[in-house]
Amino acid sequence: MAKGKSVSTEAAPRRASLAARDVTLSYGGTPVVRELSLDIPPGELTMIIGPNGCGKSTLVKAFARVLKPESGRVLLDGADVRSLRGKDVARQVALLPQSPLAPEGITVRGLVRRGRYPHHTLLRQWSPQDETAIAEALERTGLTDLADAAAAELSGGQRQRAWIAMVLAQQTELLLLDEPTTFLDIAHQYELLELCAELHREGRTVVAVLHDLNQAARFATHLVVMNAGRVVAQGPPAEVLTAALVREVFGLACDIVPDPQTLTPMVVPHARHPRTVVSGARGAPGRVAP
Repeated sequence: MAKGKSVSTEAAPRRASLAARDVTLSYGGTPVVRELSLDIPPGELTMIIGPNGCGKSTLVKAFARVLKPESGRVLLDGADVRSLRGKDVARQVALLPQSPLAPEGITVRGLVRRGRYPHHTLLRQWSPQDETAIAEALERTGLTDLADAAAAELSGGQRQRAWIAMVLAQQTELLLLDEPTTFLDIAHQYELLELCAELHREGRTVVAVLHDLNQAARFATHLVVMNAGRVVAQGPPAEVLTAALVREVFGLACDIVPDPQTLTPMVVPHARHPRTVVSGARGAPGRVAP
């Protein structure tokens, strides 16, 4: 992904607020999120972590008005999102869902163009501002040279970056990213997370669901931990991510040590079968004994 260039249209000085109030969300009558209340801190980079099936992705869909709560309310600037038009919500909140499907035959540029649709009305159709937003989103995700390629012909990682470019082209104050590092190799994962950090520094409110605890702790300014459909902890990563919490929520015995690069908390799992390093001859590297 391209580095060193900022999106020209930054978030507005007024930061939109997003919150859940006593929200219950169900699939097939089975509650997945249970009476959950949560305020997304405006202007922060919030990472949501938790074990599989705890309701992370379901909650994000409700924040974006994709899922209707069985009870409770999702509030955007204090208004129930269900009372707002979908297009009005999409001008403020952009969602990157898990494993989205591109329309057959669409090009990368055509996919990214879709991010501009919420801004169009009968009186405002396609404009140079739209073209600028698309070009900058393509550049920022390193896809300018692939703009005219068919989305179906891209690798999984390239296709994921195309979806991210569409979200960037939408130019909303709030970005909801559901497992955005899916399909990306390790280098592109970190480039994407650095991009999230840049967007946060520009004033955007970014919410991302992640599975990697160390990536979440390294990049988040606010960490939310979910388990069994509820928020069990939230706050700065250094205060939230403890060995006791990781054991309780994830069932993993570990130590928490400072990341040598950032000093953020880093999870180091306990080895079930410790191995010893056997010293080699003087000057030679050691080897790990089986």
